[in-house]
Amino acid sequence: MNACNNLGNQPVTLPNPKPLLASCLMNHRDICALRILEEIQKNATSTQRELASKLNISLGLVNSFIKHLGRKGYLKITTIPKNRLRYVLTPIGFAEKTRLTYGFIQHSFDFYRTARKRAKAALRSLEDEGVRNVVFYGAGDFAEILYISLQETNLKMVAIVDDFRSGEKFLGHTIGHPSGLNSLDYDKIIARSIDSKDAIYENLQKFNIPRTKILMFE
Repeated sequence: MNACNNLGNQPVTLPNPKPLLASCLMNHRDICALRILEEIQKNATSTQRELASKLNISLGLVNSFIKHLGRKGYLKITTIPKNRLRYVLTPIGFAEKTRLTYGFIQHSFDFYRTARKRAKAALRSLEDEGVRNVVFYGAGDFAEILYISLQETNLKMVAIVDDFRSGEKFLGHTIGHPSGLNSLDYDKIIARSIDSKDAIYENLQKFNIPRTKILMFE
């Protein structure tokens, strides 16, 4: 079945028999654990608040991970002057970090391969439907894969927009804000939904973008 049938008549959501990340070797908890172990190896006296800020996760989640890693024997926690804690990777902690690093490399490869395959199929379907000009919504890793795949088609990315990164650069293009979409000449907006496609639809609706203009990756 064509993944993008009836593009002109209804909003499109690509079929998702397996979420991209579910087919990889790592889950989000493994990735968080790896990043915490990496940061602790760089600076054993980092506070939990500093770790939360660097990793962009909640302080409570960092605390939970630290306790878990300590119980597993991956970290040794000691007190240093000024009532601060010092985290030291144990030998089995280093071994676990190595295991997670290898898993992350495989995870990244699997993610890229799966995303590239889906992106190429979807872009070909858009091309077959007569779409020529597209806008990318969201300037994340998947947008980079999509842009690479786009070069193998006759489609043109006329803009990339992001709610939080407007003004930054994306592969030589300046990222715009979704509020400027109505001034652009495009056929479809290609969006990547990690958590909630409804949130993306609602956000674009604020700028009077109809759902029929949106192609959603999940």
